[in-house]
Amino acid sequence: MRNWGVPAQRLIPPMQGGALLGWLAPLAVAIFGGILRFVRLGEPKAVVFDETFYVKDAYSLIVHGVEMATLGDAKNPIADRRLIAGNLDIFKQCAQPSECASFVAHPPLGKWMIGAGEWLFGMNPFGWRFAAALAGTLSVLVLARVARRMTRSTLLGCLAGLLLALDGLHLVLSRTALLDIFLMFWVLCGFACLVADRDWARRKLVAWYESAPVTETGPRLGLRPWRLAAGACLGAACAVKWSGIFFLVAFAVLSIMWDLGARRALGLREPYRGALSYDLPGGAGAMVLVPALVFTASWAGWFASADGWGRNWDRATSSGPVFFVFDSLRSWVQYQTQVLGFHSGLEDYHPYMSEPWSWPLLLRPVSFHYPTDLPASACGGGQCSQAVLGVGTPALWYAAALALLGLIAWYVSSRDWRAGAALLGFAAGWLPWFYYAIADNRTMYLFYMIPVVPFMVLALVLMAGLALGKQDAPAPRRAAGAAVVGAFALVVLINFWWLHPVLTAETITHAQWWARMLMSSWVTAAPK
Repeated sequence: MRNWGVPAQRLIPPMQGGALLGWLAPLAVAIFGGILRFVRLGEPKAVVFDETFYVKDAYSLIVHGVEMATLGDAKNPIADRRLIAGNLDIFKQCAQPSECASFVAHPPLGKWMIGAGEWLFGMNPFGWRFAAALAGTLSVLVLARVARRMTRSTLLGCLAGLLLALDGLHLVLSRTALLDIFLMFWVLCGFACLVADRDWARRKLVAWYESAPVTETGPRLGLRPWRLAAGACLGAACAVKWSGIFFLVAFAVLSIMWDLGARRALGLREPYRGALSYDLPGGAGAMVLVPALVFTASWAGWFASADGWGRNWDRATSSGPVFFVFDSLRSWVQYQTQVLGFHSGLEDYHPYMSEPWSWPLLLRPVSFHYPTDLPASACGGGQCSQAVLGVGTPALWYAAALALLGLIAWYVSSRDWRAGAALLGFAAGWLPWFYYAIADNRTMYLFYMIPVVPFMVLALVLMAGLALGKQDAPAPRRAAGAAVVGAFALVVLINFWWLHPVLTAETITHAQWWARMLMSSWVTAAPK
C-alpha cells in the first residue's frame, strides 16, 4: 500500500469549461486579431523601414535558393521603386552567379517564410507581408491556448489573446516584412509546446502512480512528442534570428526543472535521480540535437547551391562526397563566425536606436514609415500625415511593467511555476540586450522586445486571475475582480483604437497625428 505521494489533482488541476469552448473562443479572438492584421495589409504601398533588405532576400531565396546581391546591396530607392512598380529586375548583373553572392546577417528561415507569401500572392506589399500577418494572427491563437492551459480558464486564455491582438507593436510587426514577428512566433510556439509537455509528463506520472509497482525514482516516460516539438520550434526561432538561442537555453533549463518538480510533487523518494537518469538524456536530445538539426536544415538552399556567400563550391566538389560534406560544413561554420563578428561590431548610428532599459517605458519607438510629400488633398486640406510607428500600446505596456513586479513578489512568496515561467520568458528576451548595450554599444531598437510581449501579456493575465479570485470565492469578490479586469481591457482597447491610425498608415491631418504622439521622444531626433 502506498503511503507517500499526493493527489493527482495537484499535479494536473482540472480545466474550467468544456473542450469545445476552449477552442471556439480562442479561435474567435484570433479571427478578430486577424481582421486587424489583414485589412489594408497592402498599405502603405511602399517598402517600409528594413523591408528593403528582407523582401529582396526572400525573393532571391525563392528564385535562386540563396540570397543574391541586389542593386546597391542596401537600401536603394531605385530598386525599391522598381519593386513597387512590379519590376522584378532588381538583381545585379554578374558574369558568374557566385560573384553576386550576398553576405547576410541573419539565418534564412524568416526570409523563406516571407518568400512563401511572395510566391503565393506576388511581389507586392500584400504578398511580402502575408506571412507576417499570418504568424501574428496565429500567435494570438497560440497565446490564448497556452494561457488557458496555464490558468485552467478559457476566460483568461481569451483575455490573453485579446491583449496580444491589441498591442500596437505586435500589430505593426504583423503588418511588416521584418524577421522579428517570426522570431516571436516560434519562441511562443516552443514555450506552448513545453507547457503542453509539462501536462503530458504529469499525466504519465499520475497514470504510473495509480497502477504500477512502487519505485524510488519513478518511471521512464518514453518518447515525449511535445518536448520534441518544442525543440523544433526553438530551433526554428534560432533559424530566424540568432537571439532565439537565449530562449532555447532558458527553456531547456525550465523543462528539466519542471521534470524535477513533477517527480518531487509525486512524493518519490529519489526524484532528482529519476529526473537526471530518465528525463535529462531525452531533454538533451530534444533541446540540443533537434534545434541544431532544424537550424542546419534551414540552410538547405545554401548547401545545395554553388552561389551562396563563402560557399567554395569548386573546392568542395574537387575530392569526392566525403570531402564535399566536410568542406561544406567547414565553409558554413566559417560563414557563421563571420556573421557573429558582424553583429558584435554593429555600432552604426540610427536616429531611432534606443537602449534596452528604456524599452518597457516606450521612450523611443521606431518610425517605420512617414512620407513627407503627401498632397494637402489627401486629408481634406492642410498638412497631412501617414505614419507607421512601431510602438506598443502604452496602457498595456505600463500595466505589464507593474504586473511583472507583482509576479516577482508572487513567485518569491509561493514559487508558483506560472509566475516563474512568465518571468523567465521575459528575462530571456530582455536582459541579454543589457550586455550588448554595455559591452558592445550595439545598435538596437525597441522592436527587439517583440518576443517578450507574449510573456508581458501572460504576466497581466496571471495578475488578472488573482484579481478575479478562485471559482469558489464569494460572489461580491468575483464581481469586483471582474469589474477591475474588464475596465482594464476596455482601457487597452480604447488606447489601441486611438493609436490605430498611426500604426497602420491611415492618412490623417498633421494635428491628428501629433495628438497621438505621447512623448516628444517619439518624434524628435535622438542625440548622436
